Amino acid sequence: MLGCDHAAALLSSRPVTRIGIIGLGYVGLPLAVAFAEAGEDVLGVDLDPRKAAAISEGRSYIEDVSHEALAAIVAAGRFRASTTPEGLRDCDAILICLPTPIDEHRNPDLRPVLAGAETAAANIAPGALLVLESTTYPGTTREEIAPILERNGARIGTDVFLAFSPERVDPGNERFGIRNTPKIVGGMTPECTRRAAELYAKICDTIKVVSSPESAEMTKIVENTFRAVNIALVNEMAILGDRMGIDIWETIDAASTKPFGFMPFWPGPGLGGHCIPVDPFYLTWRAKAYDLDTEFVELAGRINANMPRYAVGRIARALNEASKPVKGSRILLLGMAYKGNVSDMRESPSLKLVELLREDGALVTYHDPHVPHVDGLDMDSVELTPEVLAAADAVVIATHHRAVDIPSVVAHARLVVDLRNAVRQTLNGSPSGEAPPNVTVL
Repeated sequence: MLGCDHAAALLSSRPVTRIGIIGLGYVGLPLAVAFAEAGEDVLGVDLDPRKAAAISEGRSYIEDVSHEALAAIVAAGRFRASTTPEGLRDCDAILICLPTPIDEHRNPDLRPVLAGAETAAANIAPGALLVLESTTYPGTTREEIAPILERNGARIGTDVFLAFSPERVDPGNERFGIRNTPKIVGGMTPECTRRAAELYAKICDTIKVVSSPESAEMTKIVENTFRAVNIALVNEMAILGDRMGIDIWETIDAASTKPFGFMPFWPGPGLGGHCIPVDPFYLTWRAKAYDLDTEFVELAGRINANMPRYAVGRIARALNEASKPVKGSRILLLGMAYKGNVSDMRESPSLKLVELLREDGALVTYHDPHVPHVDGLDMDSVELTPEVLAAADAVVIATHHRAVDIPSVVAHARLVVDLRNAVRQTLNGSPSGEAPPNVTVL
């Protein structure tokens, strides 16, 4: 083992890589912190002045990045943020970490990524590396990003270098982060791949090199489509189990005891997050260019998209059994984030639940310890007191946050509709078993 002084001397003697990151959201900020903590010099570029100001003050707006970690690297001068891109000209590598949404027709919207590529191309230094991290369809790096880089005569693989390395961020995951999640890298040329792999080896224990950007792009799409399809399967099984009087949570729990050939997925009120609800549609859109309709993937998308309506139907049925209509009922929604213990509301099914319940005339409030306000709905999180719980006609668990006292919810609420099976998990330590009489499970 190296002594502290020897290790510090080696660190100070090695060349520091100057890294520019375009986009400082759930992907870009943790990546910037990881590189800075590894001793690299990082510049983050984001159009949102509030993010730049927060970073300058050492205030993190992402749960996976602590205020202390951010403040330390900012104070050490290893990370700074800007709303202007000129500093990218001094960088050895530029990483694009921008969103790739879909439009109202479920077609890819590459405008943010293409704008980022234009910014990078206008400021990239000779010999620098550009890496696209944003999830997208196979062919984007070669067909969309490369021509922007080559527009002024630069040759990829000689003058500048280009690769794709998909982000694999799982917000709130305390077991797997940037360091111990294998990094996929595929470059436009062998030298592009080598340089990208060398860059990410500074912060990732395992680098998996693939033969092309298209293979790397397809890897990420397959990962998330796999999850989307399997979640759709158990969601459909939940609907069938409900009609047949079978507890699907107990069924999946039992099936999970098989030590081979089965992997448990769990039903819920719909898909959330940036990746899983979106990425399969990038694949189906791209497949059409090859005269293929990905019917299996599209069916999964329809099933998952319908789950908020099914969940509202379960809420209505539970209220009906208590002799109450949805119209005029006071419904307290627990959780606006798309998953537990984070504030991320991207594609959250809770947003759709609020919309549908309001359409049916319900009076909806919400509590979320991670989401104090929802701009689009003009709603504020209410305090979760026994009085608030008792006043609701139905308390709906849409997201299972650890900070929510589930036993207190059950004790004080007249009716609980549990869309995440949080009650049995908490009270029984298992997905199955008896639920309290005032609890209805999806």
